[in-house]
Amino acid sequence: MPMRFLKQIRMTLGAMLSIALMGFALNLNADVPTPQIPKAVKGEQCVEETAFMRRNHMDLLDHQRDGTLRQGIRTKKHSLNGCLSCHVVKDSNNQAVTFQSEKHFCRSCHEYAAVKIDCFGCHKSTPDQSASSL
Repeated sequence: MPMRFLKQIRMTLGAMLSIALMGFALNLNADVPTPQIPKAVKGEQCVEETAFMRRNHMDLLDHQRDGTLRQGIRTKKHSLNGCLSCHVVKDSNNQAVTFQSEKHFCRSCHEYAAVKIDCFGCHKSTPDQSASSL
């Protein structure tokens, strides 16, 4: 057989193997579990874009905390209670679940990412009644 023909066969087999491996890899990724994030129950949209909040919510909460504690600035835009009032998950008795529940909004991603939440050592993990009526 001519060398050029053998080269074409080798290239075709290599391409077929690459396609098969990519298909195998895609099938492996199809079963990768992802966090089941509960939908917000209030408002049309979050105070920031979803992708931004997923990457930066911890910085916003830290900034809000610092402004409130150190500078006495109290705003509601990035407040923890504001987050909890929009993203509250309720149980079968229509009561807000606490952080102890696996259904709690914050736990869905934090457990998936194995990130410890330290907010609820001091703060309530359910919204204040006054905030839930906003």
